[in-house]
Amino acid sequence: MKTDIEIAREAKTKHIRVIASMLGVEEDDLQYYGKYKAKLPLKLINKTKAAKNKLILVSAISPTPAGEGKTTVSIGLSQGLNRIGKKTTVVLREPSLGPVFGIKGGAAGGGYSQVLPMEDINLHFTGDFAAIEKANNLLAALIDNNIQNKKNNLGIDPRTVSWRRVMDMNDRSLRKIIVGLGGTMSGVPRETGFDIIAASEIMAILCLADDLLHLKEKMGNIFIGYTFDKKPVFARDLKANGAMAALMKDAIMPNLVQTIENTPAIIHGGPFANIAQGTNSVIATRMGLTLSDYVVTEAGFGFDLGAEKFMDIKCRYAGLEPSAVVLVATVRALKYHGGADLKTLKEPNIDALRKGLPNLEKHIENMGLFNICPVIAINKFDTDTPEELVLIKSRCKELGIPVCVADVWANGGEGALELAETVGKIADQCKSHFKPLYELDWPVEQKIETIAKKIYGAEHVDYTPKAKKDLQKVYSLGFDKMAVCIAKTQKSLSDNPELLGRPKDFVVTVREIEIASGAGFIIPITGEIMRMPGLPEVPAAEHIDIDNDGNIIGLS
Repeated sequence: MKTDIEIAREAKTKHIRVIASMLGVEEDDLQYYGKYKAKLPLKLINKTKAAKNKLILVSAISPTPAGEGKTTVSIGLSQGLNRIGKKTTVVLREPSLGPVFGIKGGAAGGGYSQVLPMEDINLHFTGDFAAIEKANNLLAALIDNNIQNKKNNLGIDPRTVSWRRVMDMNDRSLRKIIVGLGGTMSGVPRETGFDIIAASEIMAILCLADDLLHLKEKMGNIFIGYTFDKKPVFARDLKANGAMAALMKDAIMPNLVQTIENTPAIIHGGPFANIAQGTNSVIATRMGLTLSDYVVTEAGFGFDLGAEKFMDIKCRYAGLEPSAVVLVATVRALKYHGGADLKTLKEPNIDALRKGLPNLEKHIENMGLFNICPVIAINKFDTDTPEELVLIKSRCKELGIPVCVADVWANGGEGALELAETVGKIADQCKSHFKPLYELDWPVEQKIETIAKKIYGAEHVDYTPKAKKDLQKVYSLGFDKMAVCIAKTQKSLSDNPELLGRPKDFVVTVREIEIASGAGFIIPITGEIMRMPGLPEVPAAEHIDIDNDGNIIGLS
């Protein structure tokens, strides 16, 4: 069996100007990054035209550690839609280097449903993450410089500074550090740390901004901490956001590439879904909807994380409305939620599969809470048995939900033809109208409780003393009317990664609440959520290599 990278190398890639011409984009409007990548100027976006076209969201059930192939299904579906004559663009997030070199590997799809050039997309791409890193760390440097210097000092209390530095790599050793050691010329010592770039508020802001001026305004609204006399300090008080926006002048433009079947693909931004909103930029989505009749996009992890935030944060703020939502399920994930050991997921196990179905049922129930039109896509693996596939399909039909098997890794767009026909028909005919789960003017506690009880299935929400103190801060700063972006494990519907399937009668514990006032939401943190992941015992990096001709191997 060929590897993803071997399949990608054999693809007949077209010059990016040809892909752009398929969308009606003139060559002079492209900012080239070689022959197969280009940035698209924001002037191409037409909000009126975009509002008339069809947005299709791809989400998933609660995943196994390896993920269930949302990106692969999104790409395969977009290829399938183009095969049946529907002008479609797939709009995705950019991969983060930490997971690429860690446990998950690449995030450019797989098999015959990939975006190309996969090596570039999985590695440095067009430098967007580097720009975000520089903007984030410029603000960190300006904060410490202001604390250090006597002139123009804002009186920032170093003990209250919440802004951290970032880098695009999994490195647990940098989670907690002390800066400013080495004497008076080296700064004021304080405890801080590093997050991964995908967890930076700058990433979240980029993906919710309308344009460069809006980006600058939102970055100016970043809450930093307090002065010694308890006054809040924002990035704009440091006059930081102008220079930060200057660093982002190219990064704000979405990136145009192509799939293995030459379907246009727009890739932009990459916030994690368990600690941020987990979906590509508003700009990229609007660009896709302007240039094509259908846009297929995805939201990270399960419906309880990425999709809920896609609906309650991205769609609400951007005025977007999905015409259909595809929920990706896999035989292996359902067996995992039915109690099967990770090492045995390739083995037939009808009993475990049947026991795992309630996880799928809960996600289907959650889809109904947003008044949207659902489709189930069973992402097929070669180890799936006919009996296992029939069981899932039968249960979906009992629930009255359209279901299709998608064989997109092995067969690309051809393996998604049935899914494309079903999704296209539903997107064209759906009479449902999306509605958010909660209102922004509700009390913070009510918003958190609504998500925890209705989406996760919790019995109750508890708050630690620190979280209660953080709540007081949110109210005192006037941020209580913002959306909530709950940080939670992706491994379970609950905040406990050990509770698989469809747990019931559990308590969600909010241990602290962070403020992302630039992005426009607050972050209740549950469980042990890491903003800086660590590498696994055997990192994917150990299998990646390059030869003298520049050919990369081991990347998937």
